[in-house]
Amino acid sequence: MSNNRLSPGGNGSQTRSGALVPTNTVTTIEGVTARARIDPTLTVDDVVKQLCINLKKESPSHFALRDENDELVTNDNLRKKIKGKVNLKLVNAPSREARETVKKLTLRDDKNFKLALFSLQKFIREEQFAQEFITYNGLNELVSVIHESNGNTLAYALTAMQNLMELDYGWETLDDNFILKVVQILSSPASLINVCRPATAILKKLVEADPTSAPGPLLASSSRNTPTVLPGSVYRYGFQVVFEQMRKEEKLLETVVNRLGSADTAMAQYSMMLINSLLSHASDNRWEEFMGELERLNVRKAVVRLMSLHIMEDLTSCILDFQANIIRVTYRKKTTLVDPDSDPSHAAALQYIWKCSDLEKEIDEQGYVYKWRKLGFNSEDMVEEFNSTSTTFQPFFLDFYKVHSLATHFFLRMWTESGAAFGDFTRVAALVRSQLKVALRSENVRPWHEVEHDFNHCEYRAVRDRQMEELELEDDLLSKVPVRNLRAKLYKESYEFVRQQRIQCLLQGAWFINALPQSSPREPVRRPTRPWRFMRLDNAMKYIHYVDSAIKFPVRSGLEDLPERIDVSMISEIATGTCCPPPNVQNDLATSPLIPSPLSFSLLSAHEGSLADQIASDQSRWADWTDGLNMLRRDSGHVSSKETAGFVHALTEIGLKIKLLDLSGEKVEIPSGLVAGPPPTNTDFFFSDLV
Repeated sequence: MSNNRLSPGGNGSQTRSGALVPTNTVTTIEGVTARARIDPTLTVDDVVKQLCINLKKESPSHFALRDENDELVTNDNLRKKIKGKVNLKLVNAPSREARETVKKLTLRDDKNFKLALFSLQKFIREEQFAQEFITYNGLNELVSVIHESNGNTLAYALTAMQNLMELDYGWETLDDNFILKVVQILSSPASLINVCRPATAILKKLVEADPTSAPGPLLASSSRNTPTVLPGSVYRYGFQVVFEQMRKEEKLLETVVNRLGSADTAMAQYSMMLINSLLSHASDNRWEEFMGELERLNVRKAVVRLMSLHIMEDLTSCILDFQANIIRVTYRKKTTLVDPDSDPSHAAALQYIWKCSDLEKEIDEQGYVYKWRKLGFNSEDMVEEFNSTSTTFQPFFLDFYKVHSLATHFFLRMWTESGAAFGDFTRVAALVRSQLKVALRSENVRPWHEVEHDFNHCEYRAVRDRQMEELELEDDLLSKVPVRNLRAKLYKESYEFVRQQRIQCLLQGAWFINALPQSSPREPVRRPTRPWRFMRLDNAMKYIHYVDSAIKFPVRSGLEDLPERIDVSMISEIATGTCCPPPNVQNDLATSPLIPSPLSFSLLSAHEGSLADQIASDQSRWADWTDGLNMLRRDSGHVSSKETAGFVHALTEIGLKIKLLDLSGEKVEIPSGLVAGPPPTNTDFFFSDLV
């Protein structure tokens, strides 16, 4: 070839710099095989052009290069393919392949049809292919296949649709009939797992594609309260559209909840993600109906069961998201406007609660109603009573009714054993609150029978003695509402500070050990030739760039030394304690190549398995990267390490003490609440103008 930059295979050739060029095997569509040495400094277009000249092919624009796994060769990965001596294929360009695929879907020739559908699952992810596929009416053909197929053919078609819907364009013509078809597929207990997984993901995507989720440029109105999407936008669906079709299949939600117990972890994860999306996007006019159905199906119990499974690592984020959603549901229930005049259910609920309490409301010294405090609350402000969340599993919270029953019976027992009278309500309520803190401690690891024992068998005298010790240590100042609000504000600031610090560690980069998935004793242990990997997040926080090496070496700033990269958006889960060190690398914390390292973590993709398996050099670096990568998520993710959670807590408490020292030094009295006083007795008054 010209300039010896692409030449037939032989004894050897060199680039202009003198470096030896590896030999790659290139196979054409017709099965013709050729060996060529490709200069890695060439662009893909140049390589294809030279190959077409050598092999006497037509216009180079009709062709592209793929590897043996059908991954498209681009300018970003060409160098890696050449250095790895990967077998290459000269194939149709993505745009040309898309046109032929649509034609095969239309003709439905059995052999070519299934093969095209199988390949479509991968090809549809490529921008050039997807654009041409949509232009040539491929979406309608794919929808038609989904309506008419079953078994593996249906699974291929649904997976292709799922991958197409990762784009933010091209599927805005999906109608109610299509949504109903997906709902019917999911409603059938007989549907195959490989059919249900993509069908669940499609329904989740449709729920999340509501106008409020549209990026700014796709909105015709800047108002987020009543947004209007531009014509042709895919953000025109949402909960309301999907739920209308779900109501036509009564068994859908029941089937989805039942699949939380599936032996297939991915199926359980997809079902959990769909439930979370429905919870997050439920519309006001269907919210009570949807929540009532979920409660009837006892979804909380199913999630609590998932918490105890040995495979829960893959489901951690989903379960924590569900837990946060339930907290928001509880908050919404408590802050929903109560209107007994127009809503009979509200009137009946209020009447039932008050009747069961067998109490009478009073008026306190300031002229305010003394009511909810009689039922054990700290104040009359229900919003503040239920204002916090957690980064650990809370199975007792999801079993709230059972905990409430135990606490109520404990209250009655303490009342009886202490010989309490009418005026002792506050004292006994404080006793119960003290026992609640003890019984529900370490909620994410304590077995249920221990909780029952703490409520049912603890004697009054022991509870009272412990409470007196707590009161001696407790500062009344910390329980005041303004101080609690200050702590919540400082917590958010501390969390954001630690988040930025963790992300800075990712931007600086670090060395890791290339780990191995855990293997059985009978399987041979692999010895990687390049056991070390340096990883660094780019400034745009979109890619993790890395290089594998046999030894550690000084890595320059920037990305020049890091030729490979991982797309951050492809990471769906950061799993920990998942892999083992290779036998040819010394690691103080790894005792055996067959035992997973506590400092290991894997970057998992929903579609491609593990993107990276690494072991950190120490606990701090492990916490920096596992929490840092979690914190890159839009919702800021979840803190998984005790170290990071400890930093946030310590910063919050230090900040709180500094603020309180300022106040106590000035001897400022902090009120427990603001008292406005009674209203005027008449309207004979006016507000003066303040200058």
